[in-house]
Amino acid sequence: MQLASRIYEAADISAVQELYHANGWTDGLPIVPPTREAVEACLDWVGMPPAQLIGIEPVRELSVTAEKLAINAVMAGCLPMHFPVVVTAWTAMMQSDFLLHGATASTGGCAVLVILNGPIRREIGASGTFNALGSSDRATSTIGRAIRLCLINLMDVRPGSIDRSTLGHPGKISYCVAEDEEDSSWASLSQQRGLEKEASAVTVMAAGAPRQIMNEWTTKPEEILETFAAEMRANLRHYSIYPGNYAIIVPKQLREHLQAAGWSKTDVAAFVHERARIKRSEWADVGKGAVVRDRGDTVHPAMESPDQLLVVAAGGPAGGFGAIIPPWLGHKSRAVTMAIGACVDCEPPKA
Repeated sequence: MQLASRIYEAADISAVQELYHANGWTDGLPIVPPTREAVEACLDWVGMPPAQLIGIEPVRELSVTAEKLAINAVMAGCLPMHFPVVVTAWTAMMQSDFLLHGATASTGGCAVLVILNGPIRREIGASGTFNALGSSDRATSTIGRAIRLCLINLMDVRPGSIDRSTLGHPGKISYCVAEDEEDSSWASLSQQRGLEKEASAVTVMAAGAPRQIMNEWTTKPEEILETFAAEMRANLRHYSIYPGNYAIIVPKQLREHLQAAGWSKTDVAAFVHERARIKRSEWADVGKGAVVRDRGDTVHPAMESPDQLLVVAAGGPAGGFGAIIPPWLGHKSRAVTMAIGACVDCEPPKA
C-alpha cells in the first residue's frame, strides 16, 4: 500500500509527542503515533486505497482523502473498527447542508456532535447509558476526538486561525454519543430520519454545549417535556433566536414515564415544537431590548418544524435528568444523517 504522507522518525515516544506538539498537530493532549502499520490497518478495515477521496469541503474546496482521515483517527486512539464511523461522519459533514466552514470558523464556538445508531454501536462497544455525554467508553471518546484532530490538521481549524471561537466548549475535544436503542421502545434517531432499523448510521450536528435539566417531581409527559422546552426558551433568550436543529437527550427514568403514557418520539417533538418558542419582546428582559424595536410581538420558535428536533434516548438508568443541545446558529447548518457504508453521489443502478 503506497502512502503519500511524509514519514518522520523519532527516537522514542516522548520525542514523538514533542514533534507533534511543536508542529501544532495535536489538540493539546498526547497522541498515538500514526505508524504505517496502524494507518494501513484502518484503510484495510474499510477497504479503501489511501488516495480515495472522501469529499471536498464546499467553501474552501479542500479535499479529504482516506489516508489523511486514517492518520488522524490513529492519533486520536481509534482502532480500525472505529474508522468506518469517522469516514461516514466526515462524509456527512462535507455535505452542503452542514456548512462545515461556517460551523468551524464562527466566533460562536460550536463543536461537531456525532450520534451513533444501529448495530455498529454494539460492534465497537459504544455505550449509550452511564455518562453518555462524557467519556462513557473508548469508542465514542476516540471517534469524537478524531473528528476534532481531522479539523485541526486537514482544515486548519486551529484556535486563532480558522477557528475564531470566543469561548468554545469541552465538546470540541470529543462530542460523540451512542443512542441506547436496546432499552427503549422508541424508534432510533436514524429511523426517525428515514433509514432502516438495521442500518448503522451517523448523524452530525453543529452543536452548542449541552444544557442539563432535571425534573423528578412528575410522571406526566407534558410536565416533563415542559422542562425541556423551558430550557430551549432560555437558549432563545440568552443566545440565539434563530430556529434550527435542537437535540434532546432523554435518559431512562424520564423516558419510561413518556413511553408508559404511549408517547412516541413524534409526539415528543410535536409537543416541544409547540412549547419551545418566545416573543421577541422577551429579549428586553435579558438585556437585549435594543434589538426588539417594533417587532416585540413576533414569535420565534426553536424549530421551524417538529422534525428538526433530534430526540435521543441515552443516559444512565436512574435520575430525572435530561439535556438539550442547541444548534450553532439556527438554520445556517442542518443536521445530516448518513448510513455507514453508503455511497454518496453514486449513479443509480441501471435497469
